[in-house]
Amino acid sequence: MVTGFDRIVIAVPALADASEEYRRLLGMEPLPVAGESPRAWFILPNTVIELVQTPLDRAAVQGIVFASDGSGAGETPVANSRGLDLRLCNGEVTASTREHYREKRKAQMRVDHLVLRTRDAADFIALFGQQLGIRLALDKTVPEWGGRMLFFRVGKLTLEVIEPSGEPGAADHFWGIAYQCPDLEQLAAVLANRGVALSEVRAGRKPGSRVATVKSHSLGIPTLLIQPSVSAAAGTLQP
Repeated sequence: MVTGFDRIVIAVPALADASEEYRRLLGMEPLPVAGESPRAWFILPNTVIELVQTPLDRAAVQGIVFASDGSGAGETPVANSRGLDLRLCNGEVTASTREHYREKRKAQMRVDHLVLRTRDAADFIALFGQQLGIRLALDKTVPEWGGRMLFFRVGKLTLEVIEPSGEPGAADHFWGIAYQCPDLEQLAAVLANRGVALSEVRAGRKPGSRVATVKSHSLGIPTLLIQPSVSAAAGTLQP
């Protein structure tokens, strides 16, 4: 049973350059990690962003390492018919590092959701919902938002699967990342001082939410910043 996103893996052609981009965007120093390929971690409250150097022309979200009960410390590939890089581990490798960062400082941002585009959304109900036991929080079709959307929720992070309306799109691929923050206007000012370009802050799809598109220092990956709406009754952030 999957309990969370241990790591979101991003393949990059030049680790040093990519790490500097994300250092400015995420506001923290990268942590070098030993491995067969040069890699670095950015420790966020609900997951780890792992950059790994690979012989690619441009950066791309490579895959997900899920934390799972009953898995070992090593990574076990998840067999799937969609050709995606999905792996399972017990989370021990990142656990001590996460705790250290949690005690030392508070991150300004966390991952809100990861977007995956597909030609067949129904197949992912079997893969993520039945095979991996991730809760399907929502299944809806909204043509003006792009087509059918599935929202799988675990570990305070959402995997959004989109099947575009109309003509079949490209093969399944992880497309973009959205980061959540408590005060978007304040964060926008901080990012501007770091040289990170954003769009104008605007109203989000959900009533009361605010969003901005990241225009630089995002490795060329579609990236959105979100300030969730606030429930006046509960006094809590609503994703």
